[in-house]
Amino acid sequence: MSAPLPPKPPARADRVSLWQYMRLFRRDILSAQPARLYQAWMAEFRTPFFRSYLLNQPDLIDMVLKERPDDFPKSDRISEGLRPLLGNSVFLTNGETWKRQRRIIDPAFEGGRLRETFPAIWAAAQAAVARMPQGVVELEEQTSHAAADVIFRTLFSVPIEDRLAQSVFHGFRSYQRAQPLVNLAAFLPLPRFLPRGFSRQTKTAARAIRALITDMTQARMDEIEQRRAPDDLATKILTMRDPQTGQGFAADEMVDQVAIFFLAGHETSASALAWALYLLALYPDWQARLAAEAGALDAGCDFALLSKLPLTRDVFRETLRLYPPVPMMVRAATRPERFRDRVIKRGAQLVISPFHIHSHTRLWDNPDGFDPTRWEKGRARGPYLPFSAGPRICTGAGFAMVEGVLLIAMLVRAYRFEVIADQPPPRPVAHLTLRAAEGIWLRVTKRER
Repeated sequence: MSAPLPPKPPARADRVSLWQYMRLFRRDILSAQPARLYQAWMAEFRTPFFRSYLLNQPDLIDMVLKERPDDFPKSDRISEGLRPLLGNSVFLTNGETWKRQRRIIDPAFEGGRLRETFPAIWAAAQAAVARMPQGVVELEEQTSHAAADVIFRTLFSVPIEDRLAQSVFHGFRSYQRAQPLVNLAAFLPLPRFLPRGFSRQTKTAARAIRALITDMTQARMDEIEQRRAPDDLATKILTMRDPQTGQGFAADEMVDQVAIFFLAGHETSASALAWALYLLALYPDWQARLAAEAGALDAGCDFALLSKLPLTRDVFRETLRLYPPVPMMVRAATRPERFRDRVIKRGAQLVISPFHIHSHTRLWDNPDGFDPTRWEKGRARGPYLPFSAGPRICTGAGFAMVEGVLLIAMLVRAYRFEVIADQPPPRPVAHLTLRAAEGIWLRVTKRER
């Protein structure tokens, strides 16, 4: 018997004070929202300082993300909490700066590059299998380690066991514990010279991470100059040039980009993998089917094997629907607009929430159910935004699909994951990514083959 999916975060009452809402929002952005957002096409949230609008209507989402993205840049309010760590990375910039950064970065993630990085992903997956403990295990810690290993092997040709990799891994964990998704600057229009609400722990963790990344980046630049650098993603990005200007990234710019590659490539993948293993524990019949399918991996490291894992790919897609690693995206209106029956003023915040859209009752059949068969060819599906959409779609989306499918297949081929009878279901909360409030605890046993 499979257990039901855990309920969505408890909805707040529709009317709370601004102070109560800020406390809820800081602690858990999802629980701060009313349940009606899973049925509404649009909703308005008012504060004394600005207006926010949640958009669920597909044509409005397409307008903001695909048709007129320059009119709806990323919001500085959400960026406030990430700048100590990410600086002016491609994740936070807008306009011509962002376009220049993407022109340099995108070629490193083209389709052919995935085949080149596959052996490093394979090696990281083997290491994750060897490292997985048995018994009662907290899965998020294990998947964080696995995803960090993938990103360091593919970016710097360094396994996670390396001293610097370990330091960055633990630094990111400290940063997430200290930094909420939204801080005071997201609510109040504070002058730039005033403190931004970052704790000492946040700033210390950010400085430590960036110092380590700076050391690794400088070492790679020296290797490139001496013509002895490995042909990995860091080398590709550092040697890429903007086709319009002929210029590449300076050292400080590269530190910003490496920081977001690690956050996006490590944190989001770790979140998705942990939720996928939890869902497979809830649905053991699906887990058994994936374990049987994973027998294809016995042939060894071969990129073509991914085509033999269609069920695993569909389970991963369904995981990204139910538990999108980036649960909300925020854009800002640069000019007055009219959406449905509402006037949108310049500066208003436009929230696009995959967490709500992917479970919207008017957009999906059986929106709260775990149904990987919905991804079979010809099945109708609703809007799907785990990697955003339009020009700002995640550069590493293809990379993430390869990594996620291979890691799931490798792990269920080696282990059986089971729910613990008296353990409460994990509750999703939005930090930098969608995590479980108290972790994801499962029973792990070696699978007999």
